[in-house]
Amino acid sequence: MEKFTPCYIVQCMKPTCRFRFPVAVNPVEPVCPKCGSPAQVTIYNIQGSGNPPQNQYPEKIEILLDNVRSAYNTGSILRTSDAVKISHIHLCGTTPTPDNPKVRKTALGAEFSTPWSLHWNALDTVIELRQKGYFIISLEISPTSVSVFDLQPGQLRFPLVLVVGNEVTGVDLEILAQSHQIIQIPMMGVKGSINVATAFGIAVYFLRYFGTKTAKYP
Repeated sequence: MEKFTPCYIVQCMKPTCRFRFPVAVNPVEPVCPKCGSPAQVTIYNIQGSGNPPQNQYPEKIEILLDNVRSAYNTGSILRTSDAVKISHIHLCGTTPTPDNPKVRKTALGAEFSTPWSLHWNALDTVIELRQKGYFIISLEISPTSVSVFDLQPGQLRFPLVLVVGNEVTGVDLEILAQSHQIIQIPMMGVKGSINVATAFGIAVYFLRYFGTKTAKYP
């Protein structure tokens, strides 16, 4: 049975304004917040996507956040992790947890769908995961990093842990030394980097789909 979610769009009726915006619930007496004029509500039914096929991507990918500073970035990463079916998220050091309301604001419920754990020392956690047989891949610009888009068949191995570092200092140098592979997102403008949550999204989706087709297994 198809599921539909109502979407309410409010539009100002004043010809010189016509401010248009969505709202979560149907307002009883809609008024334009911009000019105060009466507004009109249109209700749309948005078809839900339903539940995705289970076990479509059985390869285990876990995430380790090494002292990520921003709670909003952490929440965004949690939401993307749900979308790409991450098995577990290791929140390390000063990385905010889902107990933080700012994390929940951007995670939008994804904090409940992906298991997570808190670790005080990211390096110790990486070493432990490596000893358990995980392939460690860090997202960082370094002299030895390669573009995520230049990865070749066979350069990945599952189970895999993607390490993402602090917005200012990056991934711990000793964690980079423990990594089997270091990747980066190529920069084409004047800035040397992009937002950590954005970079994570690019990298993890590429690893998910590229790795499914080409990676080696233990």
